[in-house]
Amino acid sequence: MLVWITQLGMSVAAPLAGFTILGVWLRNRFSLGNWVVLVGIVIGLCSAVEGLRTSLKTMEMRDRKKDGEKTVSFNDHT
Repeated sequence: MLVWITQLGMSVAAPLAGFTILGVWLRNRFSLGNWVVLVGIVIGLCSAVEGLRTSLKTMEMRDRKKDGEKTVSFNDHT
């Protein structure tokens, strides 16, 4: 379960941080306005929410797993 909690944190934090950093880089590199950073934050938040949703859904499926069923790996969730 510790692996899933770590994955949950990465699924939420990485998109938000990555898109925010990308927005700041684009603003500085191409002399764009602050709107680029705002767009990066919004896209990052949307991606973080989706990562949270899919990770929680996968953890719930794992908890409901009956004996003898195949264990759900991270790449198998939908």
